[in-house]
Amino acid sequence: MATKKATKRKSAAKSTRTSAAKKSSSRKSSGRKYSPSAGKDVEREMRAMKEGKLKSGRSGKKVTSRRQAIAIGLSEARKEGKKVPAKKK
Repeated sequence: MATKKATKRKSAAKSTRTSAAKKSSSRKSSGRKYSPSAGKDVEREMRAMKEGKLKSGRSGKKVTSRRQAIAIGLSEARKEGKKVPAKKK
């Protein structure tokens, strides 16, 4: 009986490995997530932030956060219809 349990464990471990490998390989074949022009939009916003010229939406306060500058660049790229993944909720 001990041999049957051991073989079941091995087969279960093999099935999880193969499914994990399939997931990672399908992700790589999809190509670029962001278009090059979307990267340029983010770069432009980062430069504006470093110069102190980037303002946030409604309040108009100066943006000092790197993450916020990237978010603004990606948001503008989405509005222009460039290839950018959907916003995380």
